[in-house]
Amino acid sequence: MDVTETQPRADQPLTALVTGASGGIGRATCQALAARRYRVAVHWAVNGDGARETLASLPGEGHLLVRGDLTEPGAPERVVSDAGDGLGALGVLVNNAAIATGPENRHHPAECSFADWSAAFRGMIDVNLRAAADVSYWFARQAIEAGHAASIVNVGSRGAFRGEPEHPAYAATKAALHALGQSLAVALAPHGIVVTSVAPGFTATERTADRLAGAGRERITAQSPFGRVASAEEVAHAIAHLADPASSWASGAILDLNGASYLRS
Repeated sequence: MDVTETQPRADQPLTALVTGASGGIGRATCQALAARRYRVAVHWAVNGDGARETLASLPGEGHLLVRGDLTEPGAPERVVSDAGDGLGALGVLVNNAAIATGPENRHHPAECSFADWSAAFRGMIDVNLRAAADVSYWFARQAIEAGHAASIVNVGSRGAFRGEPEHPAYAATKAALHALGQSLAVALAPHGIVVTSVAPGFTATERTADRLAGAGRERITAQSPFGRVASAEEVAHAIAHLADPASSWASGAILDLNGASYLRS
C-alpha cells in the first residue's frame, strides 16, 4: 500500500467486533454501529443474558454473538476468527472489555494488603491491557492479510491522566492502553489501519448505577460543570464517529469525553 494515501478508503467492511458488549458502553456502541448499517459481533465472557439482550436490541440483520474469556490462551485469536467467520472481513474493532473500578477492587496503597494490591494489578493488566493488545494483534493481522482498510478504537479513561488513587491499577492500565493505541497507530498506518482511543469520565451504566443512586451522587455529578455524568450513548456516539472511515486522519488521537471534568494541559 502507498503510505502517502491519506483519504478515507471505501474498502472498509461495514462489520465490527465489540468486546465486552453485554451492557453499558459496549451495548451502546453496538447499537450505534448497527444504526450506521454495520453488522456487529457482540462479544461476551461472563454475562450471556446481557449479551443476548444487546443482540436483540440491534437494528438490522446479520449480527451475532461471540464468546470468550480474553485472558485465556488462544481466546483472542479464536474470538477474532469466530467474528470473521460469521461476518466476513472485519472492518472495526472496539476494545471495550475491561475490569472497571468498584468497591470490590479498591486497592489504595496505604490501606490494602499486598495480596489485594497484586491481585488488582494482575487482573486489570490481563483484561484491560493484555487482552486488548492480543485482540488488536489478531484483528490487525486479519485485515492486513485480507488487504482492506480497518479501524481500532480503544476505550480508555480519564483516569489515565488525572490518576485514580483508590484504583491505581485501573489508571495505569488505561494509560498503557492509550500508549498502545498510539504505537499501533504508527505501526499500522502503512496497512490502512486507523487506531484511536476515547477517554471517558464517569459514565452512567449498569455497573455505576449503585454509586449514582447513593449518597455520593452529588459529589460525582459535581465533577463536571454540566452537573451530570455521561450517558453510555454519548460515549458510543464518539466511538462510532472515530470508527468511521472519514475519521481516518484522527489516527493516534485520544479523545477526551469527560464533560470538562478534567482538562489536560
